[in-house]
Amino acid sequence: MDIYQHLKEIGVEMPELPKPVASYLPAVLFEHQIYASGQTGTQHQKLVYQGKLGAELTVEQGKASARLAALNCLAEIQAVLGDLNRVDRILRVTSYVASAAGFNQQPAVVEGASALLIEVFGEKGWHARTAIGVAELPSNAPVEIELIASLFT
Repeated sequence: MDIYQHLKEIGVEMPELPKPVASYLPAVLFEHQIYASGQTGTQHQKLVYQGKLGAELTVEQGKASARLAALNCLAEIQAVLGDLNRVDRILRVTSYVASAAGFNQQPAVVEGASALLIEVFGEKGWHARTAIGVAELPSNAPVEIELIASLFT
């Protein structure tokens, strides 16, 4: 399956690569794995959602932000590899959810990222995952996602 044809079929458009805001690489290739740097839910370098889950934002808005963040991680991987068809499977997703006191639905929020990866990669999109609630994220972002993928050898 050509990943770009599949993206077109499911109506997913790859975003432009978000520009790093500090001293780091978008993704690092090491042996047969690629590590995507943490991404937030930006489009055209601007956050689509801002605030904390359980206060300013709903779970559905958090899921949408997580989906955008995961898509931005794929843009990072594409930029480094040159071709998403080199991705064999998604191994791990680590997520951080800016959470108001008492908010404990981090896994439901991160499902936006997981669902996207499974939609894009099918069975090879299933992954290990961690959903962590945090007090603050950069620029008042509600969600940050990072991922690790294995590559075809």
